[in-house]
Amino acid sequence: MIRATLIALVATTPVWAAGPPDPDWPCVQRRQPHLSIAQVWAGPVPDDAAMAAAQAPDVQRLAQTIALRRTPLDQAQADLTAFAANHDAGALTALFVAAFEHINLARDRVLEGITRYAHKQEALEARIGTLRHEFAALEAADDKDFDRMDAIETELDWSTRIFQDRQQSLTYVCETPVILEQRAFAIGRMVEGLLPAAN
Repeated sequence: MIRATLIALVATTPVWAAGPPDPDWPCVQRRQPHLSIAQVWAGPVPDDAAMAAAQAPDVQRLAQTIALRRTPLDQAQADLTAFAANHDAGALTALFVAAFEHINLARDRVLEGITRYAHKQEALEARIGTLRHEFAALEAADDKDFDRMDAIETELDWSTRIFQDRQQSLTYVCETPVILEQRAFAIGRMVEGLLPAAN
């Protein structure tokens, strides 16, 4: 995975760049399918030694901790500072590469989840449309099936409520990839700020 990350260094498209509209993407924010390390890191390009160091258990443990959104950034800064006191610039670079990979994997999972979320909403919207059409047909019939009409009304009410609740939650869900991008950028700046002291 680290090599794949390094290949992405050649990409220089900004995180917020607009691409062609994605019919499966329900968010106001344009979908950025791939986040490259070059978009959030201005430090040295990791060499073979840094790539190998990124796989070290102690580096992986710290990288996973600072990558987690539940870890406050001030705590991440403290952890990075403590790490920098006993490691060189190469190790710090390796640590950022490892942290970036954890953040990027989390972001990929979020993007996949948003797409599934959108598909569920589409399916529910289609079901609501079908129920409304059926209810209108039953209402127009001479011999009305009131039991079925009552059942449709109940399902319509429930399905519409679920659909609206999900739509309201969509704003928060759509912000998650951006939050992860911002975290990767913030950690990158932290590590870069420690590089001179590590030389």
